[in-house]
Amino acid sequence: MGLMDRIRGEFIDIIEWTDDGRDTIVWRFPRYGNEIKMGARLVVRESQVAVFVNEGRLADVYQPGTYTLSTQNMPVLSTLKGWKHGFESPFKAEVYFVTTRQFTDFKWGTQNPVILRDAEFGMVRVRAFGTFAAQVVDAAALLRELVGTDPQFRTEEVGEHLRQLIVSKLGSALGASGVPLLDLAARQDGIGQQLAKALTLELSATGIAIPRFYIENISVPPEVEAAIDTRSRMAITGNLDDYAKLQAADAIPLAAANPGTGGDAVGLGVGMALGRQIAQSTSGAATAAVPPPLPTAPRWFIAVGGQQQGPYDESALAGQVAAGNLTRTTLVWRSGQAAWQPADQVPELAPLFADVPPPLPPQA
Repeated sequence: MGLMDRIRGEFIDIIEWTDDGRDTIVWRFPRYGNEIKMGARLVVRESQVAVFVNEGRLADVYQPGTYTLSTQNMPVLSTLKGWKHGFESPFKAEVYFVTTRQFTDFKWGTQNPVILRDAEFGMVRVRAFGTFAAQVVDAAALLRELVGTDPQFRTEEVGEHLRQLIVSKLGSALGASGVPLLDLAARQDGIGQQLAKALTLELSATGIAIPRFYIENISVPPEVEAAIDTRSRMAITGNLDDYAKLQAADAIPLAAANPGTGGDAVGLGVGMALGRQIAQSTSGAATAAVPPPLPTAPRWFIAVGGQQQGPYDESALAGQVAAGNLTRTTLVWRSGQAAWQPADQVPELAPLFADVPPPLPPQA
């Protein structure tokens, strides 16, 4: 600083800070040689505190209000300097203004997915993003741990540190919550509050608190989203048969929208498949209400004079017995027999010969 700055410093006796930005957390009051007059006025506005640092050692902290700097209201600094009451010489000290309002424009997000174990889906990779607010609750701790001698400490200098801390805590918070994957959206507020408390505890040594933490979205990989959508549609349709019909119906407009590329054939095939499914469903419902048709009688063939005759049902065979064309020794056949057999060797035809006597034995 030049001569004019030094002369101007001799006359300036008001120490204050009007923040013209929205991203400054700590601002050091500029003063030539760090000399501050005894009797100077210190103005600390709401959402600010002023911290005096003498020769690298933190001295007094002033809350919002207006102060006249003298030995009466500077107990720590006066003790450090060994001043006597009424000593009016300038003293050297640094004055830092610290903003205590909430900074609400912090954003966070998972650059890499967080792996969770879900009871329903197994191992799942999730991503999340949102916003959070940070606030200085202990100005002295902030100066000691993070600011040091930085004349203007901004949100960007601490934002990355906070985001890394959030990502490191997010996985354990989601895992410890025990919330199923499908219920995470409904429990985002509660999980956010848990994370805010955990982060505030972690940052307590630096004088920073996280009063608000918001999870705007928790997303899963596309294949998991597709599985969730499929399960939802199946729950709506009720069963696999109805779901297959729904898929076939969905495919018809898609096939019709692609003529000339096999779409007509695909649409026809899908339509036929859908028709078969509906027919099968309809026939199944009808079968459940109407008894099946009566079984058909077997059809018989007989050998008469070396010629095959038939087919005959059992009632027609009785007529052939009466006519003498069918005897016990006549060869017969029906579907299912391996070869022609004599009629009296077929159990099904035994009733036909119940009233027919066997041939007479040969006479002597």
